[in-house]
Amino acid sequence: MEKFYWSDPPGMTAFPIARPGYPLIFAAAFATVIFAVIGFAGPAVTGLVITGWICYFFRDPDRAVPTKPGAVVSPADGKVIVSELVDTNPFVEGKCRKISIFMSVFNVHVNRIPHEGKITGIQYFPGKFFTANLDKASEKNERNAVILETGDGRTLCFVQIAGLVARRIICRLQEGDVLERGQRFGMICFGSRLDVYLPADVDPGVTPGDKVMAGTSVLGYLP
Repeated sequence: MEKFYWSDPPGMTAFPIARPGYPLIFAAAFATVIFAVIGFAGPAVTGLVITGWICYFFRDPDRAVPTKPGAVVSPADGKVIVSELVDTNPFVEGKCRKISIFMSVFNVHVNRIPHEGKITGIQYFPGKFFTANLDKASEKNERNAVILETGDGRTLCFVQIAGLVARRIICRLQEGDVLERGQRFGMICFGSRLDVYLPADVDPGVTPGDKVMAGTSVLGYLP
């Protein structure tokens, strides 16, 4: 039977909300109350719906993380749109297994560490805001690449990519951080994409079209 553990302490509420959502939620709720007090029923109802939607978007559920050695978990919720070998990439030398995950506005947008290890590099690139499910988004869109080295010296990279609607990439990591598989490290607001570059000898556990969950779904295993 597969074993799991909590990489982050479980939340103390039934509906955890990611911290970056608090200002938007409070602003929408405040506006809703003002409309209600002055008797503008239509705007008040609209404000209530918007407040509920923002709470839904910034939900941050706890995730049980598989403990099997070598497992690489998905850093994001969404749909796998690419799983292929690439000869070169801007972040890791040599041939790699590239797996891309598209997050719609309906997915949880909190990102998680795919494998335990040490952060050896963080590279931010300003760019465009093409629809995140397009291939050119990997090279043209605003993005933040995180390079991680495992305990046995393997290197992998995961890249947060902004989308058409997404305008804010949040990454709380710093070079030198040592992290556990499945830990939260940031998010991308309102629709986006995560690219993962794994060693070429990783046998992928997902194919395009598969739905994955951050911290729980296994993308593959490091040999």
